[in-house]
Amino acid sequence: MTFEEILPGLKAKKKYVRTSWGGAENYVQLFDTIEQNGVALEVTPYFLINVSGEGEGFSMWSPTPCDVLATDWVEVHD
Repeated sequence: MTFEEILPGLKAKKKYVRTSWGGAENYVQLFDTIEQNGVALEVTPYFLINVSGEGEGFSMWSPTPCDVLATDWVEVHD
């Protein structure tokens, strides 16, 4: 799939990964809230990438031009 095709899914809280990523990248997901002291705070939407294979957990992520133009995006199912 293309990035354009997965964008509605990202907005619906689905997880995606590129098949050409061969490293520790597990998936990318869009977030729009954070929790502080048990209260959900609305924030500007942001992407996180799960890289737990490298012991990092989650990192901030922004798509590169290559990611936006790629056609190898697939949905990750839990």
